[in-house]
This record gives sequence, structure tokens and C-alpha cells, in this order.
Amino acid sequence: METTETKKIPLRAEVAQKDKWDLTSLFKSDREWEDSLKQITACAKEIAALKGTLGASKENLLKALKLFEKFEQTAEISGSYAFLLTAGDAGDSANQDKEGRYMMCASQAETEISFFVPELQTIPDEKINQWLGEKEFDDYRIFMQKLLRMKPFILSEKEERILAMQAESSETAHKAFSMLTNVDLDFGTVNGKPLSQTSLSSFLEDDDREIRKEAYTKFYNTFDAHKNTIAALYAGSVNLDIYQSKVRGYNSSIEAALFPDKVPLEVYKNLIATVRANLAPLHRYYSIRRKILKLGDQPLRHYDVYVPLVKNVKKITPFDEAVEVLRSALAPLGSEYTDTLCSGLKGGWVDRYENQGKRSGAFSAGAYTGYPYILTNYKDEVLRDVFTLAHEGGHSMHSWYSAKSNPFLQYNYTIFEAEVASTFNEELLFRYYMQNEKDEQVKAWLVSSRAADILATLYRQTMFAEYELKTHELVENGTPLSLDVLRSEYKKLLVAYFGDEVAFEETSDLEGLRIPHFYNAFYVYKYATGISAALALAERVCSGGKAEKDAYFGFLKSGGSKYPIESLKAAGVDMATTAPIESAIGVFSNLVNDLEKLV
Repeated sequence: METTETKKIPLRAEVAQKDKWDLTSLFKSDREWEDSLKQITACAKEIAALKGTLGASKENLLKALKLFEKFEQTAEISGSYAFLLTAGDAGDSANQDKEGRYMMCASQAETEISFFVPELQTIPDEKINQWLGEKEFDDYRIFMQKLLRMKPFILSEKEERILAMQAESSETAHKAFSMLTNVDLDFGTVNGKPLSQTSLSSFLEDDDREIRKEAYTKFYNTFDAHKNTIAALYAGSVNLDIYQSKVRGYNSSIEAALFPDKVPLEVYKNLIATVRANLAPLHRYYSIRRKILKLGDQPLRHYDVYVPLVKNVKKITPFDEAVEVLRSALAPLGSEYTDTLCSGLKGGWVDRYENQGKRSGAFSAGAYTGYPYILTNYKDEVLRDVFTLAHEGGHSMHSWYSAKSNPFLQYNYTIFEAEVASTFNEELLFRYYMQNEKDEQVKAWLVSSRAADILATLYRQTMFAEYELKTHELVENGTPLSLDVLRSEYKKLLVAYFGDEVAFEETSDLEGLRIPHFYNAFYVYKYATGISAALALAERVCSGGKAEKDAYFGFLKSGGSKYPIESLKAAGVDMATTAPIESAIGVFSNLVNDLEKLV
């Protein structure tokens, strides 16, 4: 029997070293890290000394680019070290000090070299293109070509400096929203436990419908009491997006968001149109959910749509065993992939278990230098944590291949591509379990969870993307975002996406005011495109041969050498068409069919 003592979350110092990441791949000691801060400052001064000379000769340009590369690489590794220390134990004052000192150092250095990008843009095209064609610029050519593509939207040095000085104040709406909803608002308690932005999801997954209803009601009643303030914050964030796009000369705020990645507007709009035209499988899912929950004549309520349809199964998978499961599940990718990943997972890449002060959830944080680190809060008894390990392992292997295959200034892949390798791994793990699992209850859980995951990533994020597009277009067309306008637009989306099976409360449309991602506009659609690309590529690799696998590895190795639509097309999936979205919807529809049979 567990005692209070055995349940106690350990201190960081009490966690075995083998269960923590090995940060010596970044710095052997804190003294080395201290030296890196000095290098950042020194590098910035060397770059600043070249101000006004970048276009004087190709030698000057090459020298400046090499210094800039050194500056960026040193800043990346220094910042990564400080970030990982804090993620492992945010309560350690020494870690807080390091992160704060890094931020101050990097901010001062960035201000000192703020002239760099605008000055590069002043070099005549004919001259700079001639220089970039020479061999000495091989490691910088793609970086410079991408930078020069932004030329129409880069302002003068003085204007860029003004915008840089506004950067902190531009975060006011987001910070105020975060402080209000995560700190100041009191949502009360449910069943003796505190209700919050973070804990709401766990209450909505509770088997007891009365607990779900109480949590939902209390949560949205609290938002209702502050709805005008929160609506004003979101409207302010949208207005800021539009202001910044106009200042730089874009035609719209969405163009400003898509242009850097060279993503056509049609990709965004095709996603919405294709999902909108294929809501039938989603509505059927809610119909099945209503039957499984045995609600009788009662409708499915908005607080019923997240409770698991199959109770979490008991399947113990110790961490080292999970690594070997991944070795088998990811075997279609070959031994180099699985050996590298598995040796890394067991050999210093991963901070495995919960400790006091450690960041919740999971992430992968790869840098050009050092291991592609992973943070988890792994629990042997939670099968979903094996999928989390596969997901983060996909990110880390993407980073590993990208770093090994590219010079520093072109190794970083875009967020548009980031969720592909991770979700690809989850799909291979799901297929492995479905082929090898004997327990029908576990299989039912796998199907139910997979359907819920795809729904949340494909359908829900597309609904969010449609809302973001609508709110920005309203303002750009002269309609202010009042509270009533925001609620009305979100209510229309709720009714369309959830269908006739789901009934809503008077406060349900306030959900549009509680999504933190909306303060980073036009971001969420990448989740939907990412899972669509991943599912298509997983099917292509598993049903194909060497050519299909090689094409996928070409994608993993491409880093930032291509724009995302180009890199994915080379891998075998064309995100400029609707085919990957339709295919992903087909996968979800098949899971709904399987769910109806299994549960």
C-alpha cells in the first residue's frame, strides 16, 4: 500500500543521475557557460565594428557572416543550457539567475547588432547575388537568399530599431491575459480540488458527469464575470497583428504570418474548406460518443466531449522497456535511426521523471551543438507516456539529422514542419501496438485515444484557424471586435463543427476567449497541416520501399535548406493540394468505424 511518503515528489538532488539529462554535451562546467556569455558580448562588438562596411567588399560581407554565425551559435548553446537547467528545476535560484543573466546579455547584444539585417538589404542585388554565387559563401547562401526575400518588408535601420524597442510592450495583451487567467482569476474548487486554466481538462475527463458539469459551469461563469476585459485584450492583440503587418507593407495580417515560410494563402484556406466539407465523420463520432456515454434522451453537452470513452488501461511499461518498444515500432526507419534514438534515450538525452520544480508536460529542445534533449515526466503505468516518448523522440531525431546535414545558419526547420516527424512516430507506434497487442481492452483504448488525438489536432485546430482568420478579416474590413461579435462568430463555429448531437450552454461561446494560442496569430493551423502530412508520409513509408524511405530521410535532413512546402513535397506529400487533408480525414473516419465496433 502506498504511503504519503512514497507519493512524495522528490527533490531534484534526489533523482538518480542516470534519470537526468547529461548537459555536458553543451558545457563541461558552469565556468565554460560563463565564458560563453563573454563571447556573446565580444562577438556583438566585433559585428558592430563592421557597421557601414558590409557592402564594401565580398571579404567584408564574408567576415560579417562568419561573426554573425558565431554569435548566433554561441547564443543558442548558452541560452539552451540556461533554459534546460530552469526546466529541470525552476525553484533553484542559481538556475533562475543563469536564465536571467543570459536574457540580459542576449538582449543587449541583439540591440547592438540591430543594424545588421537592414544594412544587408541595402547591398545592390546584382552585387550580392554575384558574391553569393562563389564557393566561399556555400554555408551562407541559403540563409542570405531567405533573408533577401524579406527585403520588401524590411524597414530602415531607424524604423527597425523603433519596432525592436516596442517588442516588450507588444507582449502586453498576451501577458495580461496570461496573468489574469492563470493567476488572478479564482475559479473556485471542484470536489475539493482547485479549478484553473490548467486543471479544467482533467475535470472534463472525469467519469462523473456532475463533476464535469460543475467544473465547466464554474469555469465559464468566472470568464463571464470578466468577459469584457478579456475580449478587449484579444481585440487588442488582433489590432496589433494588423498594425504590424501594415507597418511592414503586407496586404493583410495573414500574409505577414505566411510569407516568411513561403506558404501560399491557398494552403490555409484549403485546409478550412476541406475540413468544413468533411464534418460528417466528426458528427458521427459525437453520435457514437453519446451512445457510449449512455445518455438516453439527454443530448451530449459541451462538457461531455472530452471524457475518455475507454477507461485508461493498466499496462506497466518501465522507461527502458518503452525505449525497446520504440526500437521495434520504428523499425521501418532502419537501424541507424533506431540505434541513434534508443542509445540517446538511454544515454543522456532525456530528463525522465518528475521532481519538485520541474516543468510539467514534455518537450524536445534540440540545438546545433550537443544532444537533442527531451524533457518528460514519465510514468510507468501511463500508456500515453510511451506515445509522448515516441513523439518527442521524433522531434529530437529531426533535429539530429538536420544539425548533422546542414551548416548552422540553415539547419533550423520551421514550425510548419516541426510536428511531422513527431506525429509520424506516434502513427508507427500506434500501428505496432495494434498489430501486436492481445488485450482487446487495450486495443479499444488505443483506437479511442488515437481518434481523440486526431480530432483535437485536425478538426479542433482547424476550427481555431477559421476563427482567427475571421476575427482578423473583420477588423481589416472595418468591423471592430466587440464582445458580441466575438461570441457570435465563435458560436457559429461551435454549432457547425459539433453538429446536432451536442448542446451548448449560454456561456459556451466564451471558449473563444480562453485559448492562449490566439495571442500568437495564425499558428494553430500548422498542427492540422502537420498531422495531415505525418499520416500521409507514414502510410507512404510503411507501404513503400527504399525510395519512399529515402525521400522521408531527405525531409529529416533538409533542415532549413528548403521552404516547408518544398521539403514536404520532396518527401512525397504535396501540402499545396487538399489530398493530405482528405487522407487524414479518411484515417479519422476509419478510426470512428473501428471505435463503433470495439466499444
